[in-house]
Amino acid sequence: MTISQAKPFDFDNTSSLKEYLIDVVTQQIEMYPPSSSEYRHRIADWVKRALKGTDHGLDEAGQERITNEVLADLVGYGPIQPLLEDPIINEIMVVGPNQVYIEREGQLLDTQIKFEDEAHVIRVINRMLHPVGRQVSIDTPTADARLPDGSRVNVVIPPVATNGPCITIRKFLKGRFSVKDFIRVGSMTSQMAEFLRACVGARMNIIVSGNTSSGKTTLLNILSGFIPGNERIVAIEDATELQLQQKYTVSLETKPPNSDGQGAVSARDLVRNALRMRPDRIIVGEVRTGEALDMLQAMNTGHDGSMTTLHANSPRDAIARLETIALMGGVDIPILAVRNQIANAIDLIVHMDRLTDGTRKIVNITEVPGQEGDLVTMVDIFRFEQTGVGPNGEIQGALRSTGLRPTFTPRLEMAGYKLGPEIFWTGGEATQRGSRRR
Repeated sequence: MTISQAKPFDFDNTSSLKEYLIDVVTQQIEMYPPSSSEYRHRIADWVKRALKGTDHGLDEAGQERITNEVLADLVGYGPIQPLLEDPIINEIMVVGPNQVYIEREGQLLDTQIKFEDEAHVIRVINRMLHPVGRQVSIDTPTADARLPDGSRVNVVIPPVATNGPCITIRKFLKGRFSVKDFIRVGSMTSQMAEFLRACVGARMNIIVSGNTSSGKTTLLNILSGFIPGNERIVAIEDATELQLQQKYTVSLETKPPNSDGQGAVSARDLVRNALRMRPDRIIVGEVRTGEALDMLQAMNTGHDGSMTTLHANSPRDAIARLETIALMGGVDIPILAVRNQIANAIDLIVHMDRLTDGTRKIVNITEVPGQEGDLVTMVDIFRFEQTGVGPNGEIQGALRSTGLRPTFTPRLEMAGYKLGPEIFWTGGEATQRGSRRR
């Protein structure tokens, strides 16, 4: 059916009219694909022409509304498009056609937005996935993707999703969130920022740990900004989120398998390949499985200053989780050997937390000074000390130095970072423990 073959009869409701317009224009797109530069303009023209050829019975305002709704489906992402354009919304969650809610300022909030039916949700899912060469089906009911603006998308469809197709969108922050912003909102102190700047500059190996949506990637972005511009960085991610500004940066992205189950490129494949790319530093967006062992080996063999994120509930839990996922690589290696790799590779764990009031903070900056027997030793350099809960549920407390200087202080000084006592000041004199050999 072409635009000229309009359907001259009354529609029962606007939903059936929208469905018809989408079908007609979709066929036009398939027959005459517009170029990217004129895509939206051409689609809008086709929608208006198709609408004009129907006995729709709509006034001018109604025609404009339905045209915009059809355009949102064909060019944008249907009824959730306005949410994507709202700068104060952090996450968008769709569960079936009738439940759409958001996260804003750390709180979950319902919306009045609904899809027409499950088929409508699937259309929007396909609109998100097809441009990046991904798809979902009964055989492969889950997928991850990245929208053109950098927002991260996860989709799950039936039969796995029993409540209907699910979409979870972690929105891309417009503009780079700076260390000053982190200090302004209380996620870190200026002393913590100065300490972390020195650690990155002196090529400490750092893990950023935290729970879901705690701000790990945002913090990793901030830390990466401290890397000198004359170093070659290889960044590895499932979906590109890091906003590395350095000139000598290579960004690598994993690839899912084809429809026949072949052609996948995993994070582990990319970490191994990165070692052949003459990197000064390797940054892995998140370690989840066997690539953790390759990352540890890279940190232990001359790639100091590397960084990654990890899902964990505490710095100690981060060590335990790192042990577990390092053993998922299928390599027959004793756990004590993995523990030794961790103790020698990791210098610092920076732990983020999303508190019960929705705020996000660095709650621990923890040194990993080495190993005592079978135990990886850990010492807090900074931590958040909660003192209570306010009348509106806000968490009260302070970010403080523990008064301990890290054992790698001589390495910071050799790199030109002489941190004064004010960085570690707690009301008493900062103390320094013995240094370990590296």
